[in-house]
Amino acid sequence: MNPMIITIIASVICLAVGLVIGKILSKSKAKVIDEAAKKEAELIISNAKAKSDTFFEKAKAKSESIKQSKILETRENFIQKKAKFEEETSERKERLRQKEQQFKENQQSISKKIEENSRKEKELDALKSNLSEQVELMSIKKEKVDKQHEEFVSKLEKISNLSATDAKEELIDTLKKEAKTDAMSHIKQIMDDAKAQANKEAKKIVIQTIQRTAAEHAIENTVSVFNLESDDQKGQIIGREGRNIRAIEAATGCEIVVDDTPEAIVISGYDPIRREIARLSLQKLTADGRIHPARIEEVVKKTTKQLNEHLMEIGERTVIDMGISGLHPELVRYVGRMRFRSSYGQNLLQHSRETANLCATMAAELGLNVKLAKRAGLLHDIGKVPDEESELSHALLGMKLCEKYGEHPAVCNAVGAHHDEMEMRYAISPIIQACDAISGARPGARREVMESYLERIKELETLALEYEGVDKAYAIQAGRELRVIVESGKVDDKRSEELSFEISKKIEEEMTYPGQVKVTVIREMRAVTVAR
Repeated sequence: MNPMIITIIASVICLAVGLVIGKILSKSKAKVIDEAAKKEAELIISNAKAKSDTFFEKAKAKSESIKQSKILETRENFIQKKAKFEEETSERKERLRQKEQQFKENQQSISKKIEENSRKEKELDALKSNLSEQVELMSIKKEKVDKQHEEFVSKLEKISNLSATDAKEELIDTLKKEAKTDAMSHIKQIMDDAKAQANKEAKKIVIQTIQRTAAEHAIENTVSVFNLESDDQKGQIIGREGRNIRAIEAATGCEIVVDDTPEAIVISGYDPIRREIARLSLQKLTADGRIHPARIEEVVKKTTKQLNEHLMEIGERTVIDMGISGLHPELVRYVGRMRFRSSYGQNLLQHSRETANLCATMAAELGLNVKLAKRAGLLHDIGKVPDEESELSHALLGMKLCEKYGEHPAVCNAVGAHHDEMEMRYAISPIIQACDAISGARPGARREVMESYLERIKELETLALEYEGVDKAYAIQAGRELRVIVESGKVDDKRSEELSFEISKKIEEEMTYPGQVKVTVIREMRAVTVAR
């Protein structure tokens, strides 16, 4: 055989023998490993069993401790609730006992009241029976008296030849006349006494007030005169084809009148502030010498700004001089605007200052709030100066402005009621009205337009002529007195007094006038015979 083949066969045999031996060895090794694993598993199981026994013992001990603690806690809660229950039960028992006691007391008092009511009922029954007997007796007596009265009336009717109704009417008329006569005499006496005392005290207070307050009155018109250094400046102001003067009028809202008056031109306008702006602007333009439309607009704007600042300064200075504090800045500006306003020719700021001083003096005399009175006196005509137009009267508009800017209700009411356009709710309100009238009625303080003056005079006379028995009526002393001449045959002396009173009341209700109007009724009887 080939040695190579033998080698291969030998190798195969060796390999097979090796495989067999390896398999045998692996089986024995696996058996050894299996036994070791079993031992290890038994050891682990024994250890686990020991640990589980230990854990169980610990858990059992812990559960016992928790059980004991819960039992103790439950016992304590039970004890607390039991104590609380016993306490509440005792309180309820106490309340029940008190209620029972109160109930017993109430029952006793009710029983007493029942006894008293029964006693009173018995007394009332006795009184009722007694009254019924008296009523029966009175009815009997009344019947007798009525019968006697009828007999007496019939006898009187026969004697006087008048029925009962006629006699009653005549008696009533007589009593009415007597009562009316007595009432008129009492009214006249009371009014005379009241007038004497009131006039005395009022004159005293007013005279003292006027004496303490003296103010100059400035009369202002609707025109302002601007003086020029020479007539040559008129041409500069007019400008080429009048463009300068048209620019001034457009910027200021005033009419510039250039006439033959030497070295003067007239500024016409109803707004005094606009007239003042125009005057100051012309003063600056003539001093500078540069007069043309662009320059005019620039100067007017600057002047307007400066004048507004000046108005604020005037208002602040006025408020400081009057000793008034806490006034709203807008109201201060309105006070400054009063400087360039007028009422019936009277400067509004001077009038308001004078009214404020009069109010302060009169309030001090009467023991009222001086500060509020002075404040209301200064602001009473504030409704005349706002920029915007309003349908309200100046009194009501002034009240709205005062309310808007946080003034005291007494001040607002005094401002709104000083022309009787609303109810006077505060003591200072009539003082403001009286002081406003005093300031306006002083000689030389105001001037009226002729047409309104004549209309008022005619209205006075017409009002008096409407009454029956009035023959003639004359308004004298600039409308401060009304002389009424009546027919002596139609109006007696008592009716004259009544007529004077009625006319004065009607004038107060229907007319508006400064100061007061004296009504004098004249009744004269003349007998004329001619000897021939």
